[in-house]
Amino acid sequence: MPPSLSQSLPEKKKRSVSHAALDLLRQWWDADHLPDRRSKAQTGSDRFEWGRATPYILLHVACLAVIWVGWSWFALGAAIVLYLVRMFAITAFYHRYFSHRAFRTSRPVQFLFAVLGNTSMQRGALWWAATHRHHHQHSDRERDKHSPQQDGFLWSHIGWLTSTSNFPTNYKAIPDLARFPELVFLNRRDYAVPILYGIGLWVLGAILAQTAPHLGTNGAQLFIWGGVISTVLLLHGTLFINSLAHVVGKRRFQTDDNSRNSLILSLVTLGEGWHNNHHRFAHSARQGFYWWEIDVSYYLLKLLSWTGVIWDLKKIPDHIYEEAGRT
Repeated sequence: MPPSLSQSLPEKKKRSVSHAALDLLRQWWDADHLPDRRSKAQTGSDRFEWGRATPYILLHVACLAVIWVGWSWFALGAAIVLYLVRMFAITAFYHRYFSHRAFRTSRPVQFLFAVLGNTSMQRGALWWAATHRHHHQHSDRERDKHSPQQDGFLWSHIGWLTSTSNFPTNYKAIPDLARFPELVFLNRRDYAVPILYGIGLWVLGAILAQTAPHLGTNGAQLFIWGGVISTVLLLHGTLFINSLAHVVGKRRFQTDDNSRNSLILSLVTLGEGWHNNHHRFAHSARQGFYWWEIDVSYYLLKLLSWTGVIWDLKKIPDHIYEEAGRT
């Protein structure tokens, strides 16, 4: 091999690696940035990618900072409240509203909850909805992006999030949502809101340290508890529906997937654990089909409907209950 050629190969490899790293950084800022690789990203094979896993790894490692920042009742309470509020934004709006259109609301309210859901670090509402609609079309079959039956528990739980093939937003799957430019903007800048959320918590903690020292908190502590630990728990709570809810629990309906109902997962996710119910009739605002199936998200949606903030909650058809009675 000529010396000039042998020397050029490592240089090309370095340039390729640097370009890939630059693309990855740009994609963290603009989720729709996939130059010259869009078709490959959409049709390529699934694989775990360390570059895309880095934010999730850092988020988990950051939990160890609790050793240095300590805890306070205020910080612990903030973490719990922020978990519950953001879980409601995910379950009620990212899932039941954006993904399944289970009720109607105003444009300002849908934007507000798109922002609130985005603080969870589960990407933009449009990507979330497009991905979830794809899941229902191919649930537990070969094309499902996160099926424990097809690819195992760990992949269905979090591995699929790291794959370039699952990164692009399929706007064709969500034409009803893609017509709102403010939602598209949030979807493209899906790291901006989590960053601002973290900064806001740090600033609030610093202010409280000066104005309300009896609370025993500060900027770093509130950031770790409310911005890191709460978000990690929220992430896994949501992802358990992809993984455990297709493995553990009971099946009331003989759906063409392996979805299952679980009280424990319903408590963790404010009602999402009635997953077999949901896969039988996905467009209902209510996933706990009976009074004894606890569905906190539905209770809160019902309250919001009484105030006029949301309306037209879709009900469970009578024939679904008749089918349930025969099983």
